[in-house]
Amino acid sequence: MTTQLLGEMLQERGLVSAADVQHALELQARLGGRLGALLMRVGAISEDSLLEVLAAQLDLPLLGRDAPMPDEALLRDSAAQLQVSADWMLDQQVLIWQTEDSGWWCAARDPLAPSLGELLRAVLGGRALRMCLVRTQDLERTLEALSRMHASLRVGASGDDVAHLRELAEEAPVVELVNNMLAQAVEQRASDLHFEPEENQFTVRFRIDGVLYPRLSLPRERYNAVSSRLKLISGMDIAERRLPQDGRLSLRVSGQDMDTRVSALPGVHGESIVMRLLPKQRADLSLERLGMLPDHLQLMREWTREAHGIILVTGPTGSGKSTTLYSALAASNDGKKKIITVEDPVEFQLHGVTQVQTHAAIGLSFANALRSILRQDPDVVMIGEIRDLETAEIAIQAALTGHLVLSTVHTNDSISAFTRLIDMGVEPFLVATPIKAVQAQRLVRRLCPHCARAAPAPAGLDAHVAELARVVLGDVAPNWHEAVGCAQCMHTGYRGRLGIYEMVPVSATLRAMITDGATTTDMIAQARREGWRMLREDGLLKAWQGATSVDEVLRVTSA
Repeated sequence: MTTQLLGEMLQERGLVSAADVQHALELQARLGGRLGALLMRVGAISEDSLLEVLAAQLDLPLLGRDAPMPDEALLRDSAAQLQVSADWMLDQQVLIWQTEDSGWWCAARDPLAPSLGELLRAVLGGRALRMCLVRTQDLERTLEALSRMHASLRVGASGDDVAHLRELAEEAPVVELVNNMLAQAVEQRASDLHFEPEENQFTVRFRIDGVLYPRLSLPRERYNAVSSRLKLISGMDIAERRLPQDGRLSLRVSGQDMDTRVSALPGVHGESIVMRLLPKQRADLSLERLGMLPDHLQLMREWTREAHGIILVTGPTGSGKSTTLYSALAASNDGKKKIITVEDPVEFQLHGVTQVQTHAAIGLSFANALRSILRQDPDVVMIGEIRDLETAEIAIQAALTGHLVLSTVHTNDSISAFTRLIDMGVEPFLVATPIKAVQAQRLVRRLCPHCARAAPAPAGLDAHVAELARVVLGDVAPNWHEAVGCAQCMHTGYRGRLGIYEMVPVSATLRAMITDGATTTDMIAQARREGWRMLREDGLLKAWQGATSVDEVLRVTSA
């Protein structure tokens, strides 16, 4: 055991700031309690990070890392040997068990609590005991295995009562659980948290680098309290369970200021709740960090220097369109231009840019906001999404009257953006005239630099990619790698993401084809003749460079 203070150890490891520790100390002076628990309660640190440091400070083993979790049979046998019931462990919220090789063990929420020490001395009768640390979710899962009927885990018949739901949402264990999940999500770089109820349990999953991973399962009886907490802090009606709801909140988690969008959707077993985490500040909003190859990067720089016209970015939800637009705005923001955005929601805050949040409930739609924006004498306008004919027509009007317009549409490839606008009702000549360029994109996961290993050239693809690489990259040797998995990447083999792109400048020939109503197939053929490469080809070039794997490119671009 070390004599160093917990707050000092956490700061040394960069897990919390001095301001976080000071805030927790002030709460401790008013409310009492352990410093670590208070840091978790305010969302400054996740339980996993806290327990790693506590294990070092107190020289206690951590269950699941230094020692295995006991199973239900072992706990029941140990309780019988001590002449106490399994229900006693449930009542006291402790686990006590004996192993053949290392004697008696005990795990509890607070292993240093004086009352726990007195209780254990009375039960063990002088037997030697080794205390250990345990994650709350592991403790509760094991206690649930002992008895699913434990009264403290059951929401009673008054669960539908609003006052009772509000009380449940304010209970310390529920507040701690939700804040811990948020802190873990931020530390693990998750973009979304999914709370999914089932018949007998509910599951929490994190979306990390575009893929969902399960993180926690708890008894279904606890879900009403958790969902009520999530709805309460995000401004939803906690009594409404039959209709979908949307909410949002701003919070500081693990040292980061986050904007959070929350969506609740009624299901058969309860409301599915999804939280989208959006950091308020992003230091990496530059075109160079998007993963574009040199020719694409040069094209994007040229497009952002256009005096007028429309630049469209296309792709499905979660493909990085907003990040690309923000990076393009940052590249355009030379201090000499008036830049205004209209978004739903404002995802990142940009210095020197006027950002407008739409609000449909009071009539501030994309179209209405755009009309006012054009009276603000902007040079560059960014529209979060062109969703309807009215917004499309105003965007086109802005481009034709001397503004550079950046926006997104939902299509699967770049060329389909033209037909999407025509399907909305825009005249083909109005589509062809102002649009300067269209870009489609997806996100692929980057190989973990700590564990990726060299791989043979993919059969059937090497020759084609070699020719592409010669044209785009010059004399660069192939560097194929594949995913392995290690502790640094949580054994996924990947860490972080980069974009793959289709970039199509609208040439005079393409413009004429759009006006004449050419088919998408014909326009794709023309774009190919002009040097356009598909998403998969761009991804394979990045696999050639060793940035991602062929499997990942094929997964994302499968058609």
